[in-house]
Amino acid sequence: MLRTDGLDAGLTAAIRTIRLIVFDFDGVFTDNTVIVSEDGRESVVCWRSDGLGLAKLRQRGLEMRVLSTEVNPVVAVRCRKLQLDCQQGCDDKLTALKRLAEARGLSAGQVAYMGNDINDSECLRWAGLPVVPDDAHPDVLALARLRTSQPGGRGAVREFCDLVDGVLA
Repeated sequence: MLRTDGLDAGLTAAIRTIRLIVFDFDGVFTDNTVIVSEDGRESVVCWRSDGLGLAKLRQRGLEMRVLSTEVNPVVAVRCRKLQLDCQQGCDDKLTALKRLAEARGLSAGQVAYMGNDINDSECLRWAGLPVVPDDAHPDVLALARLRTSQPGGRGAVREFCDLVDGVLA
């Protein structure tokens, strides 16, 4: 389990308040690299251990989802494998995020959002716990309350899950 004894008390309190975690996909679950075959099929590389981290949080009763601007079969397949509901083709992520929270009777303070790029900026500003991977776009780094030490697609999701699990333990 990740050590959590050095965390700021405010961050620990924010983590304890979270009931919903919403992730962007590209650049969070992946390293933003896409492999395109000659027939146009796309492939991405994901960090396998993210699945165990997500499962630990699911056991703690946290709901987790993916909001993605892209519409891509690879996103749907990976989310299905991880047992994550996924909304693709989401042009207005903030509205979608607010609707998710509202449908569950949650305030912004009860929502964590993990994103990596400028199209995640509004969601990061709104969420009570904005989280970014280490290699997030410079314009969103300043919006984060928590920045993982690992880059997207290379353990950032697992690191965040382990941190939350450690606080809730």
